[in-house]
Amino acid sequence: MTAAAQCIYPEVIWPLLLSLSLRKVAPSHGRQPAEPPLSVHGVRGLGLHRAVRGGGAGPGVSRGGVPAEPQTPLGRGGEEPQEAGGCRGLGGGEAVPARAQHGCGHHYLRCGGSLLPGSHVQAEQVVRACVENGAHFVDISGEPQYLETMCLKYDQQAAENGVYIVGSTGFDSIPADLGVIFTRDSLKGTLTAVESILTFKSGPLGTCIHNGTWQSAIHGIADQGNLKKLRKQLAYKPLPVVGRKLKRRSALSYSGEVEQYTIPFLGADASVVKRSQRYLHEYLQETPVQYSAYAAVGGLFSAVKLIFAGLLFAIFTKFCCGRNLLIKFPRFFSFGYFSSEGPTQQQMDQCSFEMTFFGEGYSPGKDPQQGAPDLKICTRVSGPEAAYVTTPIAMVQAAVAIQTEPGSLPKNGGVFGPAAAFSKTKIIERMDKRGLRFLVVSRTEA
Repeated sequence: MTAAAQCIYPEVIWPLLLSLSLRKVAPSHGRQPAEPPLSVHGVRGLGLHRAVRGGGAGPGVSRGGVPAEPQTPLGRGGEEPQEAGGCRGLGGGEAVPARAQHGCGHHYLRCGGSLLPGSHVQAEQVVRACVENGAHFVDISGEPQYLETMCLKYDQQAAENGVYIVGSTGFDSIPADLGVIFTRDSLKGTLTAVESILTFKSGPLGTCIHNGTWQSAIHGIADQGNLKKLRKQLAYKPLPVVGRKLKRRSALSYSGEVEQYTIPFLGADASVVKRSQRYLHEYLQETPVQYSAYAAVGGLFSAVKLIFAGLLFAIFTKFCCGRNLLIKFPRFFSFGYFSSEGPTQQQMDQCSFEMTFFGEGYSPGKDPQQGAPDLKICTRVSGPEAAYVTTPIAMVQAAVAIQTEPGSLPKNGGVFGPAAAFSKTKIIERMDKRGLRFLVVSRTEA
């Protein structure tokens, strides 16, 4: 591996843009059409290396036209060359990719925060170009403001043009959204409520996350007022509560299931799952599943430290000078969890995650509106390091699902969450083979 590939992010890049072009090549001299090449744009260092390895790159992939090391093996998220074609990585750049304007036969995958200053404008330009020109679009951004704005502005036009715009296809929020689907399908009954508890594991060197995620969180919290206004414009109908109403845990509670204290998970998972469940209920008449997301934080001391940091974070994000301080000193204010350097390769190799789902429901033929649930199920989604290893596995398989299983996607195009787009595909099976595991832990009668 080259020194460049070992570097996490040599600089703070915004926005990170990964354009994934899956083009069918015209037949020549009676031969079968070549598989579509993959084009990687705008990611550097380890981000490029992971994307190329996870994107199905065979030997001799290139970045910006410069050949990479020959015989580079596929990463754990990789597609075999015969399935996803060759891959070519392009250097950075913030303009809308020209290929987004070429029309049908292209798929684009973008990674990076959408609430960093200026990047939301650029992100929307790419979405608009794809919608207008018939190119499918896969995005790992998990910010609810960005995802729901794209839904408000482009859902109808994307549906008219047969274009699939799928957001939050990385660690935010493939494990949660498709984990609920896996739990539902594994229950062998009617699933009505699910809780998930997220647990991170690290080795002796600890863990660290690049401060691009930290900055997205800062701007996301600061923009909460606009999110409320946006949801009023979307005019969502309340989802019906089927079965026993799911009781929310307190802000800090002890979980006997994972033997740690837990807090409500502040990521996009709950929002994304709810959007997908709304689509599945309103358009496919499926039973909506209630969902709550939590994160394990360890012992009492760790929980108190995290609550203190959270309060400080919430206060500072309300003021411009406070946000500037948070951005300038990410390691200090996050107790070392975020930094401008990001994790080392050794740290990533030692990290993993587990998301455990606790569901309840009703036996086949039993009315969920009558009596208490009589079925319980525990499932688990687990994988390697979340941000830089699991995310490429998930996002590449999302693109492959659009390419290889068009008949299993929603009938028309539109703007979707992962479960809404991929609940009928084989994406879970493919991710499971590549290290993102889906497992039934237990299934019992209540």
